[in-house]
Amino acid sequence: MNRIEQLKDARATLVVEMEAIKAELPPFEAALQSEEVINQGRESDVRHEISSRNVRIDSLDHQIFRLDQKLNRLETLTKRESLMASHIADMANWAADEIELNAKRQSLSTRLEEVRQQAQEEIASARQAETLAATAYAQAVAWGDAEGEKAASSDAQKAAKNLTTATEQHRRQQLIITALEQELATVDRHITEAQEEHQKIEKKALHLAHDALEEKWNDAAQALLDAGGKLYAAARLIGRDPISLLKLDIPQQGENFGSWKWGELVDRGSQHRMQDLLSM
Repeated sequence: MNRIEQLKDARATLVVEMEAIKAELPPFEAALQSEEVINQGRESDVRHEISSRNVRIDSLDHQIFRLDQKLNRLETLTKRESLMASHIADMANWAADEIELNAKRQSLSTRLEEVRQQAQEEIASARQAETLAATAYAQAVAWGDAEGEKAASSDAQKAAKNLTTATEQHRRQQLIITALEQELATVDRHITEAQEEHQKIEKKALHLAHDALEEKWNDAAQALLDAGGKLYAAARLIGRDPISLLKLDIPQQGENFGSWKWGELVDRGSQHRMQDLLSM
């Protein structure tokens, strides 16, 4: 039976025990309201029975929670290769989306700037033309130039019509500018979303890599301890004192906290005989 199945069996046993204890609570809770219990002054005893069961239920619930954490870790590590491949693919997709969105943003920004500039230039040009026509008319009147006055008046009328047209065009361009600004804001939101999703998946991938490397560390530590146990046994058989190993302290990674020390080598070394050492 592998480690995952062992943990699942242990969890199932705890759940059965917890459910059984929970089933014992209703009679005790009902007993607290019983006249017989009250008359006999046994409320304290009943409350103690309830309290002791609740303490056990809390303990079991915590143990189940810890087992669930271990199971989740082991099951995730079992699928780490496929999960990591999926994370890498998802990150690549979000990165590609961000590149595409940035290209759209650049196109929108360029077009928005062009429309803004065009709108400003057209309305400014129309206003300047009207101003120039009015100035020419005033100068013609001042100099008594009847022909010039007539021509300037015609130019002023044309300039006024052009300004009216330009004003309407400017209004339409402002609508386009507003629409472009809104679309640009939408693209910016999508870019932010792509960046956030990429960061989320990147974080998941890093956590997975971290857990996998912890397991790799522990496996390497076990291999080192196996070799250390044989080294200790060989030293003992040839009458040497492995003093250099006394300070051994290898921190354990992952779900358990602690470290492997000298005693671990002694325990493993005591299991080896000469024939085990010669096989290497």
